[in-house]
Amino acid sequence: MFRTPLKPTLAAVLLTLGATAVSANTGDRYIIQVDNNSKGIVKALAKQSGAKIHIDAEGFIAATFDGKSLSQVKGLMNNPHVKLIEQDLQRFPMALYNDDAGNPDTTQITPYAVYQSQANQLNFNAATDTKVCVIDSGLDDSNPDFVWNNITGDNDPGTGNWFDNGGPHGTHVAGTIGAADNTYGVVGMAPGVKMHIIKVFNAEGWGYSSDLAFAAQKCSQAGANIINMSLGGGGANSTEENAFNDFVNAGGLVVAAAGNDGNNVRSYPAGYPAVMMIGANDGDDNIADFSQYPSCTTGRGKNVTTNETTCVEVTAGGVDTLSTYPANGATLATMTADGQGFASSAMENTGTASASTYFMGLGDNIDNNASGKICVIDRGSISFYDKVNNCELSGGVGAVLINNEPGMLYGTLGEANDTSIPAVGATFEDRAQLVSATTIDISIGTSDYGYMSGTSMATPAVAGVAALVWSNHPTCSGEDIRAALKATARDSGAAGKDVYFGYGIVQAADADAYLTANACAGGSGGGTQNELTLTGDGYKVKGLQVVDLTWSNASANEVDIYRDGNVITTTANDGAYTDNLNRKGSNSYSYQVCEAGTSVCSASVSVAF
Repeated sequence: MFRTPLKPTLAAVLLTLGATAVSANTGDRYIIQVDNNSKGIVKALAKQSGAKIHIDAEGFIAATFDGKSLSQVKGLMNNPHVKLIEQDLQRFPMALYNDDAGNPDTTQITPYAVYQSQANQLNFNAATDTKVCVIDSGLDDSNPDFVWNNITGDNDPGTGNWFDNGGPHGTHVAGTIGAADNTYGVVGMAPGVKMHIIKVFNAEGWGYSSDLAFAAQKCSQAGANIINMSLGGGGANSTEENAFNDFVNAGGLVVAAAGNDGNNVRSYPAGYPAVMMIGANDGDDNIADFSQYPSCTTGRGKNVTTNETTCVEVTAGGVDTLSTYPANGATLATMTADGQGFASSAMENTGTASASTYFMGLGDNIDNNASGKICVIDRGSISFYDKVNNCELSGGVGAVLINNEPGMLYGTLGEANDTSIPAVGATFEDRAQLVSATTIDISIGTSDYGYMSGTSMATPAVAGVAALVWSNHPTCSGEDIRAALKATARDSGAAGKDVYFGYGIVQAADADAYLTANACAGGSGGGTQNELTLTGDGYKVKGLQVVDLTWSNASANEVDIYRDGNVITTTANDGAYTDNLNRKGSNSYSYQVCEAGTSVCSASVSVAF
C-alpha cells in the first residue's frame, strides 16, 4: 500500500547528510550572563543601549543589538554585574536519517532507510541463491538501475507483461529491495538480489485474493525465499491464507503492508499469522501517521486471544522514500545554494535557473529588485501562484518558496498557472541558509527516480533487509529470519513491543550478529524466544468489571502493570494479578506487563466488556 505526497506528480526530494553546514553568522543577537540579584540593572542598561530583549531567564538574558559587533556590545555593557557576553548561535533541527545529497540521474543516492536499518553495515552475499518474489504492478524494463540478468517474472491472466509497468508502484518497490550498487540512481537494501516479478494488478490497478494465492504458488515454483506484497484489502480469505501458509511451511518468509488508513483495522494478507505485518516510520524514528496498527488481541471477555503475528511486527522507513521509477515517470527537483545541496520539491514549470538570490519576503507585491534573480519567498498571505507570478512579473528567473512550518513545502500553482519560471518548495528548517545565500541553482525535469510514501515503501525495505541477512545465513529458514529481525529490532515509540512499531525498526547488522552468535534457532530473550507473554480475562462480579491478568517469562522480582499506558501497580512477579476496576457498563482496556523499571515488556492485550 502506498501513499503519495500532496503533489499530483511525485517529486524526488534530495536531502543533505544532516545540517552539517550550519551558519555561524548569527548577526547581532547576544547572550548576557548576569547576577540574578542585579538583572534589573543589566536589563535597563541594555535597553538604554537600544537592545531588544528576547529571553529573560535564570542567570542570563538574550538580546539583539542592531548593527553592533560583539566587541561593541561588550563595551556598551561594561558593568560589574555582567559575567559574560557571547554570541547567541543559531541551531537547526536535524533529521536522524537523511538521503545522500545529489541528483540520482547522475550520482548514486543511498536512501535514508538504508542507514536507518543498518543495511549499509552488511554486505550482500551474491553467491547465495537468495531470491525475492515481488507481487505487484510489474517492473519497468527501461530503468537501468537493476541487474537484469538476475530478474525473471510471470504474468497473471489479463495483466500484461511483467516487464511492462502497470504504474510506478511495482518499479518503486523493486528498487527499494534490490536496486544495483553502481554509480548512479539509488541503492537497494540488498543490491542486485535476484528477483521474480509477478504482475497481479489489472489495468484498473487492483486484483483479487485468488490472484495472490496463484502468485504465491508461482513464487514457490520460481525458487523464491521471500514474498513481498505492498498491497492489501479488507477481509480474510482461506484460499489466500492457505497459499501463504504453504509457502512459509516450505521454509519461506512473507511480508506485507499493514495499510495506510492510520487506524486499527486489520488488513489482509498482512493480517494472516503466516505473513509478517510491516508498519512505516519516518526518518526521525517516528511512526508514520498513516501506518495502520491493528491490535494483537481479538475476542471479548473470556474469549480474548492474543497473537502477535496478526499485528505489526516491525517497521522500516516508508515516508518520502526515494526509489526507482518508470522512464521519465517522476518529476525531479534539485537545488543548491552557494554550492551546497538542499532539499526541494518540484512545484511547476520544468527548466533550470541559476542566479543571485533576492529575498522577496511574502512575495505579495511586484518588486523590481528581483529582476534577473532567484526569488526566495516565505509561505503565507497569498497563494503559491501569486507569489511565483509576482516574482516573474518582477523579472525574477526562478522561485524558491519556503515552508512556514517544519518540513517540506509540497504544492502546485493551480490549474490556471500561466507562469513560466521554475519554482520549487523548500523546508522551513533550511530557511536561514536559503535567505542568506548569495546564489541559488534550481532545476526541474523528468526523472527515473521519485518519492513515494506508505507502508508499501516500508515493506520492501524489510524484504530487502531480510534478503540481505539471509544471504549471509543461507541455512536458516524464513521463520528463523523473521524471529531474528524481531529479536534485534531497535525499540521505538512506547517502551517494549507496541501496536505501532511492533518490536521496532529492523536492524540488518544486528540481526546478522544475532544469528552468528545464536545460530538459526536463535537465543533466549529475543523475538519469539522466551518472550514475556500476557493474557487477560475480563468478567463482571455484581455488575462490576474485573480483569484477571496472567503472565510468564518475566525474570525480575517485580513487574509493572500498565492499563491504557499508565502504571497501575508494581507487584510481585508471581504470574498473576487481578484488576478490580469498580466500574459498570461497556469499556475496553489495554494492558501490558513489564519487568519493573525496564522496557522489557509483553505485547499489549486488550480486554473488552
